[in-house]
Amino acid sequence: MQAAVLFTSFFVLLLLTVPIGYSIGIATIIALMFTGDGTVPLLMVSQKAVTGCDSFPLMAVPFFMLAGNLMSRGGIAKRILDFFDTFMGFITGGLAMVSTITCMFFAAISGSAMATTSAVGSFMIPAMKEHGYAEGFSAGICAAAGTIGVIIPPSIPFVIYGVATGTSITDLFRAGLLPGIAMGVALMIACFMISKKEGFKGETRDFSLRAVWVTFKKAFWALLSPVIILGGIYSGYFTPTEAAVISVVYSYIVGRFVYHELDRKSTYAALKSTIVVNGATTFMVGLSSAFAAYLSLAGIPRQLAAAMLQISNNQILLLVIINIFLLIVGCLVDNIPATIILAPILLPVVTSLGMSPVTFGVLITMNLAIGFCTPPYGIDLFVASAISGVSIGKMMKYMVWFILALFVVLAMVTYWPSFTMFVFN
Repeated sequence: MQAAVLFTSFFVLLLLTVPIGYSIGIATIIALMFTGDGTVPLLMVSQKAVTGCDSFPLMAVPFFMLAGNLMSRGGIAKRILDFFDTFMGFITGGLAMVSTITCMFFAAISGSAMATTSAVGSFMIPAMKEHGYAEGFSAGICAAAGTIGVIIPPSIPFVIYGVATGTSITDLFRAGLLPGIAMGVALMIACFMISKKEGFKGETRDFSLRAVWVTFKKAFWALLSPVIILGGIYSGYFTPTEAAVISVVYSYIVGRFVYHELDRKSTYAALKSTIVVNGATTFMVGLSSAFAAYLSLAGIPRQLAAAMLQISNNQILLLVIINIFLLIVGCLVDNIPATIILAPILLPVVTSLGMSPVTFGVLITMNLAIGFCTPPYGIDLFVASAISGVSIGKMMKYMVWFILALFVVLAMVTYWPSFTMFVFN
């Protein structure tokens, strides 16, 4: 009864186009009012909303957002792109592959899918269209590759999952590295196959060691940033939150004093964008924490785990069901509230099947990330469409193949434990 009232209220509010943060909070209040026995006061919602945001690891989120904004405006993304273009721009589908590799590299700096799509797409989509690539393909690959931004560490959703479940964020960062690289490789294979079929040629120039050296010198400080950030985290010199702060300072120094592209106006724009997005994110995180607290009090995770285990004792089938459920949720709901709400519910189920909480963190994040490039939510699709002027319909012709490539990697994460846990062996 409690679960029915809670989730029915939530989805009805979403259908009425109530903003997701408000939907989460109002659904929790409705459930307390109509199914509670009076022992849990409504004050619990505001208390849990505040305490849910009162977290040191959670402070990493706004700093990674700010770092991504500073890097995209400070010339770091452009120089990384130019460097990789000298390696692959001349082969079949080369510019699409360059976009993917640049997204992978930018992911190791920003931790955000939207920032990755925006930063790389603003440069690469016009360049690809200019060299004869279909506009739907050009925008589609940037949207698809943007999903890598939340898998290759550092990752904002990994921070959210770690806070919600008590899992080590550093362990999540380590586990996400190989799947993130595999996503990039899978997308590049899809790019090559589509380009071969559609006749998308590379740039009309030969490989040049001199060009590599020139672009490397220009991109050196940009290429050094993930080494500093990830090296510091993995070596234990600083926590993910401290790494986020260091990332902001480094991004500002390089963009302002090395590349001279980060002036007062662009710095202000980066700060303003971060404040707006983080305000909405923090609002959702707080009310999602209240929602998750009510789930726990009502014993809904236990009930759902028992119900799912009664469906079948076949591990493969249950994991297929969980993946399909998460993919559907990712099409409808933002990654952050979905993680906070669903991780505590599904974690007991997957751990009973022998899956590590760390692996499940990568699994749930990847499922929800695929939702970034699938309608109707598809935030990466909207970003790519906005910066390119290409309709989402034109992108979907190619997006189907990119999503299938990501499904292959998702299956590896789901059924091959060593794929995420090899770093701990």
